[in-house]
Amino acid sequence: MRVLITGGTGMIGRALIGELSSGGHRVTVVSRQPGAELALPDAVDTVQWDGRSLQDNAAVVEETDAIVNLAGESIGSWLWTPDRKKRIIQSRLNAGKAVSEAVARASHKPHVVVQASAIGYYGFTNETTLDEAASPGDDWLANVAVQWEASTADVERYSTRQVVIRSGVVLSRDSIALSRLALPFRLFVGGPLGRGSQVLSWIHIYDEAAAIRFLIEHPEAEGPYNLTAPHPVTNAEFGRALARVLQRPYWFPTPGWALRLVLGEMSQTVLEGQRVVPQRLQAQGFEFRYPDLYPALSQLLLKAGT
Repeated sequence: MRVLITGGTGMIGRALIGELSSGGHRVTVVSRQPGAELALPDAVDTVQWDGRSLQDNAAVVEETDAIVNLAGESIGSWLWTPDRKKRIIQSRLNAGKAVSEAVARASHKPHVVVQASAIGYYGFTNETTLDEAASPGDDWLANVAVQWEASTADVERYSTRQVVIRSGVVLSRDSIALSRLALPFRLFVGGPLGRGSQVLSWIHIYDEAAAIRFLIEHPEAEGPYNLTAPHPVTNAEFGRALARVLQRPYWFPTPGWALRLVLGEMSQTVLEGQRVVPQRLQAQGFEFRYPDLYPALSQLLLKAGT
């Protein structure tokens, strides 16, 4: 199967390239950067685009069996200024529109479009367990996710199935989230963030990539899927697991007001929780390699060095 990935040079994209290649699939990455600068495996093809249209890559789309749309400016790398909010949503809508238009024009339609999204779709509710049937939230992140998912919904008009992946916090050696969460512990000042009871719905990068491949390869898969480990944890539980893996103390709390002062609106991503479960993914038969947090952190942090 030939798979076209937009946003394939990011953390999830690179892991997915390895997962698909190991399964015998041929991968093409669409990127704004020249191929020589991406440092991707030799077996991976690269083509350039402007983030707005795939018209110049029509021949590649014609040969494509699956498209994975991961393109979009990172939400967690910097503060949410008004200008940055605009770039975050526009980058997602532009990429989604490009994919939809490419499918509409192609005489050979891809079998599936996998559309990235996030569990921010559900808003922040710490008490309720959320599966794919839950309604969207009403905050800014939820609104971004709703529009992001809708940006490629038109592909279903052409008998191309749309799979929406609502990812939790993806843990990887290269992830901004894990490095930020681990830093206080490495400095011996780790502890709960805010009240510590907010729920963190996470997933190991291996399972993230394996789940996307699983959904591509299973033709009965369509609609939304939560890509989260089956066992979400509280912030306090996450911190204790980090402290145990890194052999550091767990004692120095960071008050919520301080995080709000430093991070502004972005602080809700660490101070407010979401208990999200991968109900549809497990019902379809996907098996997690890392369903529990401590083994996942051990694999990522101990092998990477403390």
